[in-house]
Amino acid sequence: MRYSGLLPVRVKASHASFRPAATPVGPGMKRTRTAVLALAAAAAALAPALGQTAATAAEGPYLQDPGGGDGTMKSMWTGDDMHKVEAQLRFYPGIRYKTVARPGHPDAPDYPRRTGDPKTLAWQPDFDFGWAVSDSMLVKKAVTTKDGRHPIVVHAVLRSARHGKVLEVHRELADQPAKGRTKVPGNKRVACDTGDYTVEWSVTRTGYGTLTGSMPWNASCDDHRTAFSAGAGAGKG
Repeated sequence: MRYSGLLPVRVKASHASFRPAATPVGPGMKRTRTAVLALAAAAAALAPALGQTAATAAEGPYLQDPGGGDGTMKSMWTGDDMHKVEAQLRFYPGIRYKTVARPGHPDAPDYPRRTGDPKTLAWQPDFDFGWAVSDSMLVKKAVTTKDGRHPIVVHAVLRSARHGKVLEVHRELADQPAKGRTKVPGNKRVACDTGDYTVEWSVTRTGYGTLTGSMPWNASCDDHRTAFSAGAGAGKG
């Protein structure tokens, strides 16, 4: 899978209701209102749920290494072929912004709205680690079980060729299930349009071994900026 940098924003339908027209509406006006509704829906999908507070797409699009679903992981066996460790990382770029008030469309002045302010766009990444630990029963690499509790260490670094290490997360987790996930917030903003980054990560089952990986990410905010501009235009006549 090739990553182009910014991940697509999923737009959910907005159930805006307009007051019925006092006079018959021709085909041209219907097309205009349909376009207005589409733009309003796009802007609403990007706007946060709470007024002017910043929003994050923590549960939105993500990059995964290795690519795939929950069960797609990198794996390794211990030297004695009796224990297997699997792991993956999901990187949530987490776009953040504030909203500004916009007037309603001339055909619906009683429906003011809020749209994203492109001047406040920034990234705030989260890191979601998944792991699975399997133990063989008597026969090497066979009849494995996922039992017991395990010490797990997760680590990730966001690195830029221009700026070096931008942020780093590290957690040592004791008494974890054989299969589990944990999300670690980056707690640091990354400016838009600051170029290409590399996400480096590792998951360690203490005493068994460490799995590592990396993937590219581009900090362009062009797609979000374009969506905000389209939303801002929806209120104009």
